[in-house]
Amino acid sequence: MNNTNRDKQLEIETMRHSAAHVMAAAIKRLYPQAKLGIGPAIENGFYYDIEFPKPISDEELPPIEQKMEKIKEKAYPFEREEISVEEAKKLFKNNPYKLELVKDLAAESETISIYKTGEFVDLCRGPHVKDSSKIGSFKLHKIAGAYWRGNENNPMLTRIYGLSFPTKEELEQHLKMLEKAKEHDHRKIGKELNLFSFHPAAPADIFWHPKGYTIVKEMMRYWREIHEREGYVEVRTPEILTRETWDQSDHTKNFLEKMYKVTTPDAEEWNMAIKPMNCDGGMIIYNSKPRSYRDFPLRMGELGVVHRYESSGETCGILRPREFTQDDAHIYCTPSQIKKELKRVIDLCFEIYNTFGLELDHLELSTQPENSIGSQHVWKQAEEIMHEVLEEEEVPFQINEGEGAFYGPKFDFHLRDKIGRTWQCSTIQLDFAQPENFDLKYTTKEGKEKRPVMIHRVLYGSIERFLGIFIENCAGNFPVWLAPVQAIVIPVSEKQNQYAQNIAQKLRNAVKNATGRFRIEIDTNSDTLEKKIRNAELQNIPYMLIVGSREEDSGNEVSLRLRDEGDQGTVKINEFASQVQDKITKRSLEL
Repeated sequence: MNNTNRDKQLEIETMRHSAAHVMAAAIKRLYPQAKLGIGPAIENGFYYDIEFPKPISDEELPPIEQKMEKIKEKAYPFEREEISVEEAKKLFKNNPYKLELVKDLAAESETISIYKTGEFVDLCRGPHVKDSSKIGSFKLHKIAGAYWRGNENNPMLTRIYGLSFPTKEELEQHLKMLEKAKEHDHRKIGKELNLFSFHPAAPADIFWHPKGYTIVKEMMRYWREIHEREGYVEVRTPEILTRETWDQSDHTKNFLEKMYKVTTPDAEEWNMAIKPMNCDGGMIIYNSKPRSYRDFPLRMGELGVVHRYESSGETCGILRPREFTQDDAHIYCTPSQIKKELKRVIDLCFEIYNTFGLELDHLELSTQPENSIGSQHVWKQAEEIMHEVLEEEEVPFQINEGEGAFYGPKFDFHLRDKIGRTWQCSTIQLDFAQPENFDLKYTTKEGKEKRPVMIHRVLYGSIERFLGIFIENCAGNFPVWLAPVQAIVIPVSEKQNQYAQNIAQKLRNAVKNATGRFRIEIDTNSDTLEKKIRNAELQNIPYMLIVGSREEDSGNEVSLRLRDEGDQGTVKINEFASQVQDKITKRSLEL
C-alpha cells in the first residue's frame, strides 16, 4: 500500500471512529442511563457496545440515526484533553466499563486522554475528524449481542453496527451490495441445499451433512492431488499439545486469548491446549530425526483440524467457525532455496483460484508487528526477500504495515467475488524465528550444523472458509465435479421407473469421480413432471435427465436439461457420459 492509499485509509478509519462517537452521543441523549463500552472503527463502518436499561430492537435504530444527523448538523468540534487518572475515575464513576479501561490505561500512563463533542465526553486516544459534520454518510444496520471485551464470563452488551462511507453514493452502492449478498448468503444456501447446520451442542461449530461433506471431500481430494504432484508429504499431528510446547513457540504470549486450555485429571491448572494452528506439531516431526541438506526442500502438508475461540460477535457460519481445517504446509529449506519455494507456492495459489473461478483483488506484504519475536536484522532480511520475490514475479502488491505474523512477514491474498466483496484466503509466511525456538537443525554439505528456514503457507486458508466464499460466489450452483448430486433421472410416469433405474446404473458404471462413482439420484415419486423439474432446479442439480416413453423405446437415450439453461434435446447415454466425464476430469466450471 503506497503512502497515498495508506493515508486515505487512515482518514476513512478516523471518520468511522468519529461516527461511532457521534452514535454514542446520540444514544446518551435518547437513553441517559445507558452505559458505554467501546466503539471502534471496523471494515465498512463502526460499532459500539452498550449496556441499555432494557433491550432495544431494530425499530429503535432510526431514531438514533435521526439524532446522529442533528449532531452532525451542529458541527461540534472533537476536542482532545489530557486528564489525570483520578479525574478520569471521577468522570466515569457511574460506568464500570470505562473504569475498567481507565485502570488498564493507568498502568501505561499517568494521564488519560478524553474527547469532547458538544456535551458528550468519551474516553479515547483518538484521532478524530475536525468536527461532527465530517463523519460522512452513515446507516445503522444491525444489532447483536457481544460479551464485554469478548469474554463470555463478562456481561452481555448490545452491539450496534453502523455503516460509514465518505459519500452518500458509496454508502448506497454498499447497501445494494448487501442486498445482493443476502441472496448469496452461504448460511441460507447451506440450509436450502441441506449442506450443513449449527446447533447449541457445539456453538459456532459446523455439523456437516452428507451433501456438504461430499463437497469437503472433493476439495480435500483436489488438494492432495496437487500437493502430491508438487512433492509434498502429508502428515498428521495431535490436536492437543502440552503447555510447554506452546510456551516454546511463544503462542502463550501472543495467541493465548484464542486458545482452548485443557486441564488433565492429574493437574491442578491447565497444562495442555487444543492447537489453534499446526506449526508446532510439524516442527516436532521435523526434530524426530537428523536432517541433511539432501532432504531439502522438505515440504510437509497437513489438513489439520484447529480450534480458535472466536467471540459470538466474530463467528459467521462456515466463514468463521471455532473449529476448522487448515490446509497447512511447512516448507523447510536453505536460504538459497527461499525465493524458488516462495514462487512455487504463489503459482500454486493462482492455480487453485483458477480452478474455482476466483480472481485476485490484491496482495499484501504484511510487515513486522509490535509483538514480533526475533531480531530486527532477521526481520529486515525476510521482508527484503519477500519484496524481491513479488517484484521478480511481477505481482502487484500493497504494504500492510505492522500486520505480519509475530514470527515473520507474510503475503496475504485477497480475492474478489462476483458481488464485489474481497476475502482474505491464502497466506504465505517466511519464518526465521520458530526454527530458533525449536532448535531445528540440518547438516550442510560441509558437515556443519545450520538452522533451516521455514515457510508456513495455506492455500484455501481453511477449507470451511474457502467453501463459504465459493458458495456465495456461485450462489450454490456448483460445477459438476463438486456438486453433491451431479445428475438426477426424472421418469415422466411410473411406467419409466425401471428404465430410469437402468439409465442411472449405466451412468454410475460409466462416469467416475475422483472419490468414487457418479453421484446420481432418481426421482420416482408421484409428483407431476413440472414439479419434479422444479424440485431439481431448487436443489441446483447440474443435469436433469428426463425419460418418457420415447426415450425408453430408444433404449439408450434421455432428454437432457441443464441447470439454468433448460431443455437441450435428446442425447445418447454414452455421449452424455463422455461429456460429463470430461468436465469432471478437467474440473471444469462449465456444464
